[in-house]
Parts: sequence; C-alpha cells; structure tokens
Amino acid sequence: MQSLLAFATLAILSSGSLASPTNGTRTSTAKRATCTVNSVASSTDLTDCTTIVIPAWEVPAGETVTIKAASGATIQMTGSVEFAQTTASGPLWTFDTSDVNFNGNGFSFKGNGPLYWDGEGTSGGVAKPHPLMKFEGSGTFTNFIIKDSPAHAISVGTTATSSFTDVLVDNADGAALGKNTDGFDVSASDLTISGCTVLNQDDCVAINSGSNIVFENNVCTGGHGISIGSIASGKSVSGVTISGNTVSESMYGMRIKVDSDATDASVSDITYIGNKISANDKYGYLITQSYSEDFGTPGTGSTVSGITFSGATTTVTTTGNFPRVGVDCGHCTGTWNWGSLDATGGESSDIVLTGGAKISGGTF
Repeated sequence: MQSLLAFATLAILSSGSLASPTNGTRTSTAKRATCTVNSVASSTDLTDCTTIVIPAWEVPAGETVTIKAASGATIQMTGSVEFAQTTASGPLWTFDTSDVNFNGNGFSFKGNGPLYWDGEGTSGGVAKPHPLMKFEGSGTFTNFIIKDSPAHAISVGTTATSSFTDVLVDNADGAALGKNTDGFDVSASDLTISGCTVLNQDDCVAINSGSNIVFENNVCTGGHGISIGSIASGKSVSGVTISGNTVSESMYGMRIKVDSDATDASVSDITYIGNKISANDKYGYLITQSYSEDFGTPGTGSTVSGITFSGATTTVTTTGNFPRVGVDCGHCTGTWNWGSLDATGGESSDIVLTGGAKISGGTF
C-alpha cells in the first residue's frame, strides 16, 4: 500500500498538478480583482484591491472614509456619494493611495453645504468639517464633482507625481452665505491641475508649499482668484507655472501672499502665461509680504524672487476702486520680466519694492 501511495504521489508531482515552492519561498496570495465601497465598513480593508468601484451611498453622521488601495489600482465611481450632516472635523473622505487611476465618471461628492453655511465660514458659527476631501500619496484623479462643501473643498498633499483634470468644485449655491470655500489647497510638489472649474467664495487655488506645480486652463468664478500662499514660516513655493486660466467675478484676480511674520520662507520662479483675469472689487494682481493685510508693514524674514510674465499676454482688468496692480515688498530680489502683462482699470498701480528687486516691461 505504501508503495502505491508513493507511486501516485510521484506521478502527480511529475505531472505538475500540485504547485511547489521555488527557491524555498512561499507563493504570494493573489490580490482581489474588484472591491466595492458602499459603506464605511467596506472601505477599511482595500490594500489588496486592484480595482475599486464606488456606487451611490451616504456616509453617515460622525463617520469618515479613507481609501487605501493597492499601488497602481483603478478606482471608478458608478454613483454619487453624499455626506450626512456631521460633527466630524474633516477631511470626510481621504484618498491615501500610490499611483492610482481615479475616474469619477462625472459623479459627485455632496457635502450638504447649505446645512452649514451661515456667513461665518471657519471663523465661527456652525462647526464646518473641512476639507471635504484630502488627497495623499499619488495618482491621476479626473472627472468628478465636489458639490456644496461646507468650507474648504479639496486638500492636495500628494507626495509623488500627481494630476487633477476635469474637476468641478461647485459651491455656487453658497454665494450668499458660503465662506472659506477654497477650491484646491495645495501643499505638494510635481503636481498638475488642469481643465478644472471652481465656483466658490474663496481662493480658487491656494498653493501653500511645494515645487514643480502647473495650474493651467482652469476657470475660476466668484471667489478670490488664483493665490500662492499664504506662505508661513519655514514654507517655500518654487517653480510654479500659471497658464491659460480664466478668472471672473472674483474679489481679487491673482495674489502672492506671504505672512508678515514669516521667517525662513520664500516664493521663487513663478511664471504667468496667457491668463485672462478680472477682479470685481480689489486688486487685479497683488504681491504682499504684509499678509493678512494687503498693504501694511511688510515683513523682511522671507524672500520673493523670479516673478515673470512671459509668452502669451496675461490680461488683468480691475473694476473696483483699488490699484490694478499692487506690490508691497519687504524683501524682494532680482529683475522681474513683466513684458507679457497688460493690466487696466481700477486705480493706478501701487508698487513698493524693497530688497533690490526691479520690474522690467509690461503695461500696468
């Protein structure tokens, strides 16, 4: 009997019917092909999922969601996600991913902003969860909508090359009472944001730190325009290209904001190309080292350098009773080529340059 068993076993092994370890290692467990996230519970164990589907569902009050998928995973929405009114502080939804491909397929993350908007934003009144969404890790993120975020919509803290395309931040319904409804708050490098639309009541984008950033062909309406900063102590922004964007019906057009008390901070190598900018109230273009004031006593513990308008003309118009261009520098350096800036309207530009900076060219 033992001989027969030995013979049978040998025959099976010879035919390859049983898998055998090679080089003394164990074979790896296959990753799950598709996982569905339709509840908080189903979002908690996704690290072996190569495909994730997000159908329509509601995130309950007090709950938050974090998506940690396998590296290189594909994530698709097949319905919209709504957030119940909550006391959670935010972010309410986090993508913590590596090199994923996320496609919202035109569906929405609905923040129920009207339940929170009271004209006070994050400074008081009803507690407002913010940001609504946070992106960490890396990936390509496309074709989704943020609808009615209570305050800040999207925080970008990616740590490797990433992009956002065809994103709509729609807080237009907050025109009366929405406040601090930033579109994109960025602290990241190697990032592209393109072809997006932001309808809101604060910065369309606020780049607070990072390098090698492109913000191109976006539309910003109703807010505070395109901002770099505010820049706090120890933070720097460099190598930013702002190109082909349209800003309309906004309080400001474009700004560089550095905190007045900032130290060991810098803004450098910022290039504007072919933007169409309209400011309805305040400055069409502003550089200040006096933030949170527009003009005040600028700090000297930070440096602003290499601010360029090149290529296709950037047009800036101002309809309010503020200077069309304002520069309030405590320490700005270098020669800035503004040959492709054409600023009109408003009052005469107010330029205060301290630190040796010079501006050449341009109409402002």
